[in-house]
Amino acid sequence: MVKKWFATIGKEILGLHEAAYLLAIFAFLSQVLALVRDKLLAYYFGAGHLLDVYYASFRIPDLIFVSVGSLVSASILLPYFIQRFEHGKEEGISFSNSIFTVFFALMVVVSGIAYIFAPWLVPHLVPGFANDSSLPELILSMRIMLLSPFFLGLSNLFSSLTQMNHRFLVYAASPVVYNIGIIIGVIFLYPIFGTHGLAVGVAFGAFLHMIIQVPFIMSEKLLPRITRIIRWNDVRNILFTALPRMITLSANQIASFVLVSIASLMTAGSISIFTFAFNLQSFPMTIIGASYSSAVFPTLSRLYVKGNIQEFLAKMIVSAQHIIFWSMPISILFIVLRAQIVRTVLGAGRFDWADTRLTAAAFALFTISTIGQSLIILFVRAFYAEGKTARPLYINALSASVIIGSGYFLTQAFYLYPTFRYFLEDLLKIDGQDGTAVIVLALAYTIGIMLNLVLHWWMFERTYKGFTRPVLSTLFHSFSASVIMGYATFLSLRIFAGIFPLTKVWGIFLQGLCSGIVGLIVLVLVLVILQNKELMVVWKTLHSKIWKASVPPAEVEHL
Repeated sequence: MVKKWFATIGKEILGLHEAAYLLAIFAFLSQVLALVRDKLLAYYFGAGHLLDVYYASFRIPDLIFVSVGSLVSASILLPYFIQRFEHGKEEGISFSNSIFTVFFALMVVVSGIAYIFAPWLVPHLVPGFANDSSLPELILSMRIMLLSPFFLGLSNLFSSLTQMNHRFLVYAASPVVYNIGIIIGVIFLYPIFGTHGLAVGVAFGAFLHMIIQVPFIMSEKLLPRITRIIRWNDVRNILFTALPRMITLSANQIASFVLVSIASLMTAGSISIFTFAFNLQSFPMTIIGASYSSAVFPTLSRLYVKGNIQEFLAKMIVSAQHIIFWSMPISILFIVLRAQIVRTVLGAGRFDWADTRLTAAAFALFTISTIGQSLIILFVRAFYAEGKTARPLYINALSASVIIGSGYFLTQAFYLYPTFRYFLEDLLKIDGQDGTAVIVLALAYTIGIMLNLVLHWWMFERTYKGFTRPVLSTLFHSFSASVIMGYATFLSLRIFAGIFPLTKVWGIFLQGLCSGIVGLIVLVLVLVILQNKELMVVWKTLHSKIWKASVPPAEVEHL
């Protein structure tokens, strides 16, 4: 049974839409488990001080992961692996061993430094806890979580090998088991070890994220090993390529880090509200943007290396069109149904109605940027397929600076100018609520992301003329249909409010579900009237056996 299961997830998947949809299925499952994880955390702890400690513990390990861990990211290594293995398996394995050895040593050194200096780092990086009695608990939890970037970094390295062989199911299943590990920590380890048990659950989830890829890699005799013979030229080439990417990812992480630091100085629970809202808005980005970008990246790499620029551009246009097609209606639906979604997903136990209102408000502001986040992932992957890592670096650095600057100045404006504060509170239906300042952090993040999208799009259009026009056509169709859908959903909320008891979570769920179904029906009808071509492609793909679909030769040929 176990061998059959590993054989199934190790199956080769080819084709852009087929691979993207299969990745999306697993991403959906992973996100459902993530919602279960957040539901448990909200139920047991609510948006309060203890959960703030837990989320603050992630900050330094997250920063290490997106910096050192990103050096072995699939988006960097995959083109190199494709080239090396085309020259022979021995060549590829030697390259893999060198990268693995250097990464292992580097991660041990960086994590060791973070472990030793944690008592000094934490109070300075999360100033709201500097004089807090829970500081020792936060430091120990952070130290335990330092195992996470090590395991996740190894998983990144392994995923380059699995994606190179089109084993997308192995790659896609990793986040699923990661969330299972965290859930185990909440249910079983927290009652025994307290907050530290939650940290152990995170580390265990990261271990599962890595280990699930090992059976396939071992079966193909591709498992990297520590070696004394390091190919330093290859390492230098990877570092030269990866350092801009590391700074690119670190820029966004530092921006989020600063926003969390600002939140730590606000009302207790602000970090939790910020994190809950951010996790919820990541749902469409993870399922749609990340799935399409991951599915198309190996193909983009091959097409660019072969010099097939027209096909490269065609794949980018199709991917962007389908990301917009899926993301736009989901984003508008999420904004309209924000209170119903938050209350259904998180509302229970210690997560009260006040927490719901604040999280829903921040969620709405975050959601405005979800399409931008999804397209940015695609643009960045395209630039990386070309080996051009400097462009995303400059854009992300500027975007991160705008996020940080906006977070600071909007926070100051929120406290200094009552008119600005009352406007936001009234717009988002949170007037009279305590702790409303956290919403400006979500607004700051969205401002920076939208600037990031505009710059990436402009840069890509400058290089590849003809990208914008067909994508804007899809954007017009999707936006028009989605606005009509949103209005129909809003009207339906009023109708179903008189049918279901809104004092019960199940009543709120049914109100949102029924209203959402009405909105989706209207959406499909409008798209049919507009003769939307993406809808036709989706219909055709969903009616095919996506695991057996025929594949265009350009996607299966090696270099």
